[in-house]
Amino acid sequence: MTSGDTSGSVGERELQREHGTVERAERFYSDQVLDHLNPTMIEFTSRQEMAFIATSDSRGECDSSLRAGEPGFLHVLDAQTLAYPEYRGNGVMASLGNIRENPHIGILMVDFVEDLIGLHVNGSARIVEDDAMRAAHPGLPAVHAAGRTPERWVVVDVEEAYIHCRKHIPRMAPVPRTRDWGSDDVRRKGGDYFGAKAAARELAGTAAVTD
Repeated sequence: MTSGDTSGSVGERELQREHGTVERAERFYSDQVLDHLNPTMIEFTSRQEMAFIATSDSRGECDSSLRAGEPGFLHVLDAQTLAYPEYRGNGVMASLGNIRENPHIGILMVDFVEDLIGLHVNGSARIVEDDAMRAAHPGLPAVHAAGRTPERWVVVDVEEAYIHCRKHIPRMAPVPRTRDWGSDDVRRKGGDYFGAKAAARELAGTAAVTD
């Protein structure tokens, strides 16, 4: 989808015509798609503890990632702009790498606990180092959950904001848990849960035998 009077990608429009959903789609674009965050969206964003982030590189190769923190870790700077912190991680920087090549970003926030509703935010992202971000926005918190300090920020210029309906959103209940923020301990981070490291060794061993 794209913002403005011409909402919808070429592919969307083609499929709508093929399957007879043009009128339904037009109602959705007209009634639900904004080019900014309205007050209800801002309040919703301020209480979310996680968001799903979609990016792609310059070739269109996609990546989807999870970002999480205490309520308010997604900071609405104004109705057209939001930002989220990037902390020390595994060093891969897949999402940031994509943003460097291609600024288009999609964010999905889902309330699984109370309202069972979601909010899509699509826009253009840029990477801002922490010191520059604080100079521009001195009101940002200096230290986040468990003493973590952001290394940099992703700042998103909002182009679209629209609802994700509640029909298929499951209700979940939060439970207390201990989080090892910033840990490099492999076991605490989940270890080789999916057996990828072992599989890589097996593949390498098979290749050595067949060579």
